[in-house]
Amino acid sequence: MSLEGQIAIVTGASRGIGRAAAISLARAGAHVGINYRSHAGEAEEVAAAVLEFGVEPLLLQGDVADLDFVEKMVAAVVQKFGRLDIAVSNAAYSDREPFWEADLAGFRRGVDVTMWGAFNLLRAATRQMLSQPRRPLGDSPEGGFPRNSIGSIVIVSSPHAYIAVPRAMSYNMSKAAIDHMARTAAIELAEHRIRVNLVHPGWIDTPGERKYASEETLRQAGEKLPWGRMGRSEEIARGIVFLCDPDSEYITGSSLQVDGGITLPWWANRGSAVPE
Repeated sequence: MSLEGQIAIVTGASRGIGRAAAISLARAGAHVGINYRSHAGEAEEVAAAVLEFGVEPLLLQGDVADLDFVEKMVAAVVQKFGRLDIAVSNAAYSDREPFWEADLAGFRRGVDVTMWGAFNLLRAATRQMLSQPRRPLGDSPEGGFPRNSIGSIVIVSSPHAYIAVPRAMSYNMSKAAIDHMARTAAIELAEHRIRVNLVHPGWIDTPGERKYASEETLRQAGEKLPWGRMGRSEEIARGIVFLCDPDSEYITGSSLQVDGGITLPWWANRGSAVPE
């Protein structure tokens, strides 16, 4: 998979899936705008990792829930690199509590970041991609057909979009909304050759999970999953790079599950979680 010379932006890129995505895009040859709201030290570590692959990073601190900031962030990427080819919406926020007891400020914050933040990047990236000259990508090495995509947008969603996980209503609502948002965008943008796809990670071992559970709880719960462990951020990032690859241009409006089988009826398995 090669993204040589392409320009990408990743939101929520200082930790977890966003961090892995930014580094993996750089490994594939893309220059990367690294968005973060907090964890500045970790964002700088991501920038250093990006530089190791001979491409350039751009640190972009700010809140994706703010449309004005997101538009300025995209403009900053274009000012530095000249264009935008790839946008990855990853930033999210979630509290875990029963909806009738929820602190409504936190509940609304979940929607603002997880749903509106994704929309803000989708809108700003689309407007930029539509305004810029199409980059010649040559012919596909496999079929010889001209590669015709002018941009790729990937939305990191979740099985929460269709599984009613208790104590996570704000997050569930937001992920369900962005799934339909992405598919709607995909059909509206198909004629413009901008691809929009979703990635559905399973239960991934990220720093954010420590907000809800201890190391021991996470280990024990991971062992009960169909694949016998939690996923790694790098595994999700690989799926993101695959969707962004120009040779994947016939994929749009799709949902790529990278979940170790978590959406299978694993609870019905009376034997071992992993075959011996």
